[in-house]
Amino acid sequence: MAMGVRRILTKAFLSRAKRILGVQNLQQFGAALNNGRCYSAYATQHFFDAGQPTAETHPQLVAAGEITPGITEQEYVARRKKLLELLPEKSLVIMASAPVKMMTDVVPYPFRQDADYLYLTGCQQPGGIAVLNDEFGLCMFMPDSDPEEEIWRGQVAGTYAALNTFKADQTFSISKLHMLLPDMIAKACKVYHNCDIAGSDYADLPAFKKALNESNVHNLCKYTHEARWIKSPSEINIMKQSAAITCQALLQTMLASKTCPHEHILATTIEYECKIRGAQRMAFPPVVGGGANGSVIHYSRNDQQIKEGEMVLMDVGCEVNGYVSDLTRTWPPCGSFSPGQQELYELILDTANECLKLCKPGVSLRQIHSYSVQLLSKGLKELGVLKNSPSMFQSYWKFNPTSIGHYLGMDVHDCSSIKNDRLLQPGVVITIEPGVYIPVNSNVPERFRGIGIRIEDEVLITDSGHEVLTASVPREIKQIESLFC
Repeated sequence: MAMGVRRILTKAFLSRAKRILGVQNLQQFGAALNNGRCYSAYATQHFFDAGQPTAETHPQLVAAGEITPGITEQEYVARRKKLLELLPEKSLVIMASAPVKMMTDVVPYPFRQDADYLYLTGCQQPGGIAVLNDEFGLCMFMPDSDPEEEIWRGQVAGTYAALNTFKADQTFSISKLHMLLPDMIAKACKVYHNCDIAGSDYADLPAFKKALNESNVHNLCKYTHEARWIKSPSEINIMKQSAAITCQALLQTMLASKTCPHEHILATTIEYECKIRGAQRMAFPPVVGGGANGSVIHYSRNDQQIKEGEMVLMDVGCEVNGYVSDLTRTWPPCGSFSPGQQELYELILDTANECLKLCKPGVSLRQIHSYSVQLLSKGLKELGVLKNSPSMFQSYWKFNPTSIGHYLGMDVHDCSSIKNDRLLQPGVVITIEPGVYIPVNSNVPERFRGIGIRIEDEVLITDSGHEVLTASVPREIKQIESLFC
C-alpha cells in the first residue's frame, strides 16, 4: 500500500485516539496501550487487548483464572517452580521468544511460539525475553509498543500484559535489557538458555559472552524437556481434544477420498475439517502420498492424482491450544485392498497391535522399537520382501528406516533430549507407528512394489497400561472397506 495512504490512515487513527484516550501523539498512545487503557472503539465496555485470547476478551475460549485455554495461572506458576527445582542452586534462566520468520520483506510466516517459552509464560507473541531465578521469580522483558505498526499488525503484549495477563513477578521494557540483565548474569552461578533460538538481544552482551567463555552457560532444553515429559491432567485433556479433532477430520477426509482422489484436495480437506472444529493450525504439513508417493516417508508435495487401485497414506495432525496430535492411516480410495496391499497391511496392523501391548509403565520406546523390528523382519521375510542372508537387516532398514514412535506434546517430536531408553511413566504420550516403504524399483515381488503403508496412533501411558487416543479412526481392513460401500 502506498505510504501516502498509510499516513492518511495513521492521521485518522490518531484523531480518533485523541478523542477516546486523550492523547496528543503516537508516543502517548503507545504509553496508553502498555498501561492497559486500550479498548475497542466499537465496544460498549473497556477491555485490555493482550494480543492473544484472555478470559476478558475471549470468554468462549479462556475461563477465568486461565492464562491459555485449559491451563490455569497456578499451573504456570507450578511449572516455573518445577523447573527451578530441577536446576542447580543460583541458576539463571534466559528464554527468548521465537523469532518472526519472513516470507517476503513485508509478509511474515504464521507465527508459532517456542514451546519452552510458551510452557513457562503462556505468552504466544514474539519479541519478549523471560528471565527466571529463585530470587525474583519470573521477570519478563517485553517489546515496546509501536503504535503506527500496531495499526497494521495489531496489539503487542507489553509490560502491562506481562504483569496482569502472564502473571510475571517483575517486568521491564526490552529496551532496558542491556542495563539490567548483566547484573543478573553476574550474580548467577550458572546460566541456562535455549541455544537454538538465542537472540542477539542478550547473546551479544559482554556479561553473557564472559559467562560463555567461562563455561557457565548451558543448554536449558535438557531441563525444560524433563519438566514437559510427563503431562498434567489439564495437558492430557487438551491433547485428547487435539486427537479427537484430528480423528473426526481424518474420517471425513477418508470418506471424501472416494469421489476426490487427489492429493491436494485431501490435504485441503483435512486442514479445513481440523480448523472448523477448533484447531488453530496444522501440526505439520499434511503428508498425502498416493501410490508410490506413500513410500516417501515425509512426502509433502501433495500434487498428484491417486489412480484406481492405489492406496493413499495420510500422516496428519493439528494443534489445539499449544498441543499437537499425530495420526496416520493408509487406505485404498477405490474401496478395496488388492491381495499384495492386504498382505503388507495385515503385517503392519499385526505389528501395531503387538507393540501396543507393550505400552505401559516400565517399558521404553527402545524396547518397543526392537520388538517391532523383529516382527517386521520376520513378516517381510515370509512375504519374500527380505531375503534370508547376512545382509537381511541392512535391507530391512531400506524399507523402514524409522523408529516405532516418538514422544508427543507441545511439539510433534516432543522432548527430543529425553532418550528412547527412558522407562515410560504414566502421563507420557507417545506414538506407535510401524510402517513399510517399498520404492517402485525395488527388487521385491512385483505385487509389493511402490507400496507405502504406515499405521500411527497416539498412546497415553496410564497407571494400568495405556489409552489409545486415536482409536476412533478405523484400522481393520473390513472396517476401512465398509466406509466405501
